[in-house]
Amino acid sequence: MKNFICFLGVLVICISGTVLRAQQITLPVWSDSIPGAITSQSFQEETITLENGQKRIRKVTCPTVTVYLPAKSNNGAAVIICPGGGYERLAFDHEGIEIAKKLNEYGIAGIVLKYRLPNDTIMARKELGPLEDAQEAIRLVRRHAKEWRLDVSKIGIAGFSAGGHLASTLSTHFAQFIYKSDSTSARPDFSILVYPVVTMMALNTHSGSRKRLLGNSPTDEMCRMFSNELQVTANTPPTFIVHAGDDPSVPVLNSIQYFEALNKFKVPSELHVYQRGGHGFGLGKDKGTTADWFDSCIKWLKESNIIK
Repeated sequence: MKNFICFLGVLVICISGTVLRAQQITLPVWSDSIPGAITSQSFQEETITLENGQKRIRKVTCPTVTVYLPAKSNNGAAVIICPGGGYERLAFDHEGIEIAKKLNEYGIAGIVLKYRLPNDTIMARKELGPLEDAQEAIRLVRRHAKEWRLDVSKIGIAGFSAGGHLASTLSTHFAQFIYKSDSTSARPDFSILVYPVVTMMALNTHSGSRKRLLGNSPTDEMCRMFSNELQVTANTPPTFIVHAGDDPSVPVLNSIQYFEALNKFKVPSELHVYQRGGHGFGLGKDKGTTADWFDSCIKWLKESNIIK
């Protein structure tokens, strides 16, 4: 019943089953029951509008994907975007919608994931909730690939800040803890990490993200499990990484150590560390050299034969 209500709360734009191009399509991630979900009538989604007009979303109970399909040329590639927010909120505009629309300019489908944020009130295991949503989002996009003119071998994941932790968790745990309704793969074909939280080890983590995901006193085993630089294998997808050296919130070592792990296993990867840029710069507008990161990412996607 809860998922039926979720479905009524989202917009599906179609006529006779044909998707309207260059339109926004919003679908629930889960067509059936959400694994490990706990119903709480007092826990309701909140949207906060900042002074600059940007939105922050909290207390997500109905995870969704908002799909932006390119209006003209279509490379067949898609990127599922995980906004950041310290696992407490989602920076849905500048780390979500703006990225999706920018991808559309290059013929790439941009798909913004509104994922559940870890909370004991609505999750039996809060450390798994965001990962399960990301796994199912990849599978959902692959199921709709023909309808949306996508190539099932070119479905990637992108994440910003704590969303980068989720994206790197999916990239290293895509076959673990998975709720299997069918055999569709949850492995992303590539990943894009922008000022990501990667580690849960105390020295270099973002303490707020770790606390919200793993609790106040996580075991060493739990920290290591979700320290994704320790979970890389040869099957981890090719990765493009961006970070600023002066990031005051997420130490740049998160990206460096993940890159080193990828390099160790000979996973194709590229790391860009900018001298300045701070944290949360999104597309990098008016942020000096960080404004070039998206162009570099497009070049990497071309070099990787993901787009032409």
